[in-house]
Amino acid sequence: MNCKVMGIVNVTPDSFSDGGRYFSPEEAVRRARNMVEEGADIIDLGGESTRPGATPIGWEEEWQRLEPVLNKLFSGSVPKAAGGSVPISVDTYHPETAERAVAAGAKIINCVFAEPVPAMFDICAKSGAELVIPATSLGSVPNETGSVPIYLDPMIGFGTTREEDLALLKSVPELAKRGRVLVGASRKRIVKKLTGEKVTGKNLGGNLAIAIWCAMHGASVVRVHDVRETVQALRVAAALEA
Repeated sequence: MNCKVMGIVNVTPDSFSDGGRYFSPEEAVRRARNMVEEGADIIDLGGESTRPGATPIGWEEEWQRLEPVLNKLFSGSVPKAAGGSVPISVDTYHPETAERAVAAGAKIINCVFAEPVPAMFDICAKSGAELVIPATSLGSVPNETGSVPIYLDPMIGFGTTREEDLALLKSVPELAKRGRVLVGASRKRIVKKLTGEKVTGKNLGGNLAIAIWCAMHGASVVRVHDVRETVQALRVAAALEA
């Protein structure tokens, strides 16, 4: 089992889980560095909420939120205690933002919608960045030569029902046969739907269960808010599996 942990930093005022907590560049950078200390392999910065019902913003406003954070996270990475660096991913569906982000040093573009994928592919091909795409849009990228390293995201919780989310999670083993899989189910409604939990913030156990299951069934990356706990859970699971 070799699954990386991607830590989520939302530089937004309205994300469903932590909107506003890391909206200032200083708080966002502090959170990113804390996540690295907790064991994150990748940091994913988002400048626009994609929660259900969120008001879309233009790329200009999104970039205004992200640019100062990227500038502070030198060369698209943050220091890692053991040496080397942790790559920065930018969660965006705006090609204009993606182009500026990779120029600033971002190493991964995390695109959650299918329509911009071809444009994102071109940007990543020119810059050498990696690309996260919805698994259903794999056929829309000209990747025969493997010029852009791609992650497939089953897209948990994007207007989906309980049964659809379960089916998407159960698709991870098959997706892993087609390429690298990134699963982003952290703090989404799937745990509440499965368990009936009514208290906000009391879904960590369910989130860890999803992360472990996905890692043990071929996921290459799990995208999470609770980095320390996820890293710990995956290390224990890996030791038991070994």
